[in-house]
Amino acid sequence: MPLPRPSLLCLALAAPLPAAAAADPLGPFDCVMDPNLVLELGAPVPGLLAEVTVAQGDEVTAGQPVARLDSTVEMSTIALLELRAGSDVAIEAQRAQLQAVTGQRDRIATLVERNVASAEQLEQVEAEVVTARALLAQAELEKEVAALELARAHSQLAQRTIAAPVDGIVQEIGREGGEYVAANGTVMTIAQLDPLRIVAFLPVELYPALSLGMAARVVPAAPFDSDHVATLTGIDRIFDAASGTFAVHLDLPNPDGALPAGHRCLLSFGDGS
Repeated sequence: MPLPRPSLLCLALAAPLPAAAAADPLGPFDCVMDPNLVLELGAPVPGLLAEVTVAQGDEVTAGQPVARLDSTVEMSTIALLELRAGSDVAIEAQRAQLQAVTGQRDRIATLVERNVASAEQLEQVEAEVVTARALLAQAELEKEVAALELARAHSQLAQRTIAAPVDGIVQEIGREGGEYVAANGTVMTIAQLDPLRIVAFLPVELYPALSLGMAARVVPAAPFDSDHVATLTGIDRIFDAASGTFAVHLDLPNPDGALPAGHRCLLSFGDGS
């Protein structure tokens, strides 16, 4: 007896999914391109702001001076300490004194051996030799202390210069030359635009499908029409129950600064990313 032929519906259910459907990327999802860092620069010490050497929108490099506090007192202190640390007058004077009393001690010792001078005279000049040696050591110590104080003064002077900690863009100027900067005052804000930080909120159903290091396709909104590749660097492990989403963070290289921060984009994972 021949077997019954399967129905068309059964064949359709048994057929494998098309390859294109299995390769569909996850997305696109709305995302935002943010600065990687936004830093508020202050001064290490409070003081009067002498000058701001950059303007809003300027590009800065790490270590570049962007503002300076008044350093009149520090410069005067350095000049004084350089003079003190570089002078050997006190040391040479004490060396000469030690040499003189040492020679006197030797002569008196010879006279004592000949019974021409007394032992009390030798003891007195021996005490003078000890004193001369102590004064020479003190002069040498004072020069070393002056050198250390000079190094500290240079460190204090360096604190009067405010430098950019990273490559970036001056986002905002908070103080101008002539204003006082308090200990918690902000002189300017610098935004790091390389890399850009991509932030998106995805449905919780996609959480098992993601892993750190995955590549993603980022398409900035108009007027930009280019595609870029970002790397998944962070997956939030706390979901938002109200929206049923979780946040992901990605790094998007932006070495030439062609892409701005604060702009919307579309994000997708999978083939084509």
